[in-house]
Amino acid sequence: MNVKLWGTRGSVPSAGHDFVRYGGNTSCVEVQAQEGWVTVLDAGSGVRALGETVGPEITRVDLLLSHLHMDHIQGLGFFAPLFTPDLDVHIWGPASTTLDMRERLARYLSPPLFPVLLRDLPCKLTLHNTPLGNFEVGSLSVEADLICHPGPTLGYRITEGGRTLAYMPDHEPALGFRSFQPEKEWTSGFKLAEGADVLIHDAQYTNDEYEGKIGWGHSALSHTLILAKAAAVGRLVTFHHDPAHTDAQLDQFHADAELECGEIDVPLIPGQEGLTLKV
Repeated sequence: MNVKLWGTRGSVPSAGHDFVRYGGNTSCVEVQAQEGWVTVLDAGSGVRALGETVGPEITRVDLLLSHLHMDHIQGLGFFAPLFTPDLDVHIWGPASTTLDMRERLARYLSPPLFPVLLRDLPCKLTLHNTPLGNFEVGSLSVEADLICHPGPTLGYRITEGGRTLAYMPDHEPALGFRSFQPEKEWTSGFKLAEGADVLIHDAQYTNDEYEGKIGWGHSALSHTLILAKAAAVGRLVTFHHDPAHTDAQLDQFHADAELECGEIDVPLIPGQEGLTLKV
């Protein structure tokens, strides 16, 4: 199973540079596994470029949405597979007690926000309320669970051939705790992350920034490191960077967070667009 980051939520250029290293697109991750099948985590603006790589050899695309905030679905209308006649496309997302998935997505894929109606897409589209618990997507075994973020939000644990990826792009497991000491039985997302070979996780704030953003649904980088260590993950990939941070600031934040947490014993990989990992 290979994983590629197409959108990490962003950064801005450092002084003296006109490019970004961490990336300017919003959340999107590709999981490459079964031949002829593409699995995508979230449809932020990064999904546009991903869609351009989907050739005629692909017969099915599965798009697993963590939640329906705009930065996670804004690329949908520019995702080429949706406009490929008869291509088998499945979109999965958190259930709602008031509106089904079609009604919620149609609020975006309809005028005045978008000129093409969801019902007029030429692909063979199937919409799913993601079940809590385990289900299969081709060769992938997927586990979904609700995690701590405003509105219905899912984290995903994806396993193939004994190797596991955990994905929680918007998540605040430290909510309400000044001294975050995660425990398996009560910490949001712990069971999804536990023992994962790779954890992709929200790391938006510094500790000082987090103090003014408690309850917003995102993590301080130090909290992400603490969770990764407690859950004994193999590698941690930071994600959902604050788009106001420069590349140089993000470099420094990663270095500082490791020092603050002491010996974390978890390889830390700053999430950058284009990063590809073998899980």
